[in-house]
Amino acid sequence: MTQCRNGMTTRGNTPVRILIAEDDLTSRTLLVSLLEKAGHEVIETRDGMEAWRILQMPDAPRLAILDWMMPEMDGIEVVRRVRATDTELPAFIIMLTCRDTKTDLIHALDSGADDYLIKPFDAGELRARMGVGIRIIQLQDALLQSREDMAYQATHDPLTGLPNRRAILERLERERERCARNGETLAIGMCDVDRFKAINDTYGHQTGDEVLCGISRMLRESVRSYDAVGRLGGEEFLIIAAMPTGARPYQLFDMLRRQLHQTPIVTRVGALPVTISIGVCVTARDSSLTEMLALADEALYEAKSQGRNRTVCKGGAPENLDDTSP
Repeated sequence: MTQCRNGMTTRGNTPVRILIAEDDLTSRTLLVSLLEKAGHEVIETRDGMEAWRILQMPDAPRLAILDWMMPEMDGIEVVRRVRATDTELPAFIIMLTCRDTKTDLIHALDSGADDYLIKPFDAGELRARMGVGIRIIQLQDALLQSREDMAYQATHDPLTGLPNRRAILERLERERERCARNGETLAIGMCDVDRFKAINDTYGHQTGDEVLCGISRMLRESVRSYDAVGRLGGEEFLIIAAMPTGARPYQLFDMLRRQLHQTPIVTRVGALPVTISIGVCVTARDSSLTEMLALADEALYEAKSQGRNRTVCKGGAPENLDDTSP
């Protein structure tokens, strides 16, 4: 079973949303009756311009039956416009017409129609062609979902769900370039879980994983909506925070450290007190990504050397460095 982006599920003969564009009232009424009896949700219109408008909507029907000859815009032109639109979820379009020559069939299919139904149509043939359309839609949805899953797995840490090292460093490079253009201050915080090896050795790696997930969740929920958090690897995380020139990045990062210090992480062995050390780098306009990471790593080493559970800042104004107490 596949979940479509418009919220409707398709499987076998499961109901779908269908657009019928047909100016002949008798033919349109018959189509609507047959499809609604089959459980489908039908949207109907009598002219091509309205059909084109509906097919441009974000929640447009994934299957459409278009009459060839319609007021305002004919079915062939509607198909051409739909096929010229860049979309990952194209509609399956059945062209409905009295024209029955091979030349007409080729013209309709060459224009972008997926199938062809000749009037007067047989109800059984309509059901069969609808079944083909639904199967095609299923395959499209499954392919898109598979591609999205692969993209997510390539950019996210499987344990914590945070952006992985590659993804967070790519985000850092984009933010560095953006802040350089806009004259903003960019700060990064390299976070390391204090005495994490002791947690693993004492309580086991599953508990250690729960600690990492708990810290990830706290960081993600505590940073501002436009900041970014990623897992560099092991017990190290990276926070990216852009702010106006003159802001005090140290306070933002130290608030996170204090919050974690005051919030035990719930695990299978109970709530464990956990702390982190944070090395903060405040970038200069011409700082490279490598230089920023090196400064943050140096600041993190100092935080560890000073007794852990500390925030140390490099590259900021002196007033940003005035508090390293737990």
